[in-house]
Amino acid sequence: MQCFSISRLGLGVSGRPLSTAQVAASAPRLLSILASSATKVAAASSRSSPYRLFSTSSTKLNWLTPKSGAEKGGKSKKGRPRVCTGGSTRGTTVVWGDYGLRLMDRHRRLSALQLRNGEETIKKKLRGMKFRLYMRIAANIPVYTKGNESRMGTGKGNLDYWSARVPVSRIIFELKGEIHEKVAREAFRLAANKMPGEYEFVKKGDVPVMGITKMTPEFIEKLRNQKANFPLKKFLPPPEVDGQAMKDAVANPNNPI
Repeated sequence: MQCFSISRLGLGVSGRPLSTAQVAASAPRLLSILASSATKVAAASSRSSPYRLFSTSSTKLNWLTPKSGAEKGGKSKKGRPRVCTGGSTRGTTVVWGDYGLRLMDRHRRLSALQLRNGEETIKKKLRGMKFRLYMRIAANIPVYTKGNESRMGTGKGNLDYWSARVPVSRIIFELKGEIHEKVAREAFRLAANKMPGEYEFVKKGDVPVMGITKMTPEFIEKLRNQKANFPLKKFLPPPEVDGQAMKDAVANPNNPI
């Protein structure tokens, strides 16, 4: 005789198998349990929820992974930091914190490891204090490398590390909390020693920087005076003259137009 064990559905004693006749006798109850379960599942699926219970995106479509050569545009280009030629001062002042660390020598490309070393140095120096550290840049540029003495071709190479393009005078870290200025200055000095380049300590309210020039009130007034005294007429085209005025000028050369 074929036996079934359906004790999990509550149709028999746990661990004791049921015969075919007993299963046939309890079939209506089994069908009612399955119908109620299907109804609950349908109601739960139809209910609108802002959360997804599963993810349909594969690992290849992860936004943290750089683009492969098969996709449109190919792999990300190494590029160079942005050079502000139109007078932009964005990202050169302290916004969220009270103190900041600003790059001052030239534009650079900082790796994620260098930024992490600087961040860990600041946190180690300020351990036990109430503070909050902000990082104003993100290492979102993939850098690819190839082995030494490799032949030409064979693609761009494999992903080596992530980096960030940092233009000159850009704020790297900001610090906020119950910290004395001297302590924050010392923490930023130690962090600057862990990263390439030259940095300076800035406070909230300091003047912005355009390129490597600090936009002080004196410098802004100097620019305004230069613009007011600029000989603009020398570079303007001559005014348009009608035909009759030109004929009169030719007939009477002593009378200017």
